Amino acid sequence: MITLNGIKKYYKMGDNIVRALDGISFEMATGEFVAIVGPSGSGKSTLMNIIGCLDVATEGEYVLNGIPIRNYREAQLADIRNRQIGFVFQQFNLLTHLTAEENVEVPLVYARQPRGRRRECSRALLASVGLGGRVKHKPSELSGGQQQRVSIARALANDPAIILADEPTGALDSKTGEEVLQLLQHLNEGGKTIVMITHDPKIAAHAKRIITLSDGVVVSDTGGGANA
Repeated sequence: MITLNGIKKYYKMGDNIVRALDGISFEMATGEFVAIVGPSGSGKSTLMNIIGCLDVATEGEYVLNGIPIRNYREAQLADIRNRQIGFVFQQFNLLTHLTAEENVEVPLVYARQPRGRRRECSRALLASVGLGGRVKHKPSELSGGQQQRVSIARALANDPAIILADEPTGALDSKTGEEVLQLLQHLNEGGKTIVMITHDPKIAAHAKRIITLSDGVVVSDTGGGANA
């Protein structure tokens, strides 16, 4: 499903070149639950952005579902983000003026789904994450854990094959964070490919495979294939 071959990402800062990623190569199969781990500055956020089609590599090849996407235009990348990848963020990224069901509907609006279909789908997804009784609540009326569940429901709106979770428990207490991790595990058991970004080894331990980054390279991979 996901193949990264020699991925490099450089940034120019003044007269200096910063090597955020310096030759990342690994494959990820459909249905895996992978945690990408590393300290601040290790390159994991940059790698997340490339996997999520939020950014493109300076060098190397990224193949998603058998299709090389390095030369894709922004409109094509946006279509991939909307249809093939669901995003779950640390700070939830919900629209504060919308209700829970309206937040879940946002990807469906971009996919041009009819209003009735959007509403039916959003309510079903909210029920599936335990929020069937909160569809009319706005984010300010929900707890942090409930907001993250809305975020997960939104990520599932277009039935993407991949869920990309960026520090999904970072803004939550330990008990609520554990509940969110169990929900991600449940989605993985249902066939979703989960890619989770975290700096916390205890959180990463919930994944079936752990890829550790340091200074822009893979230093260990419990699935094999570490590169330097």
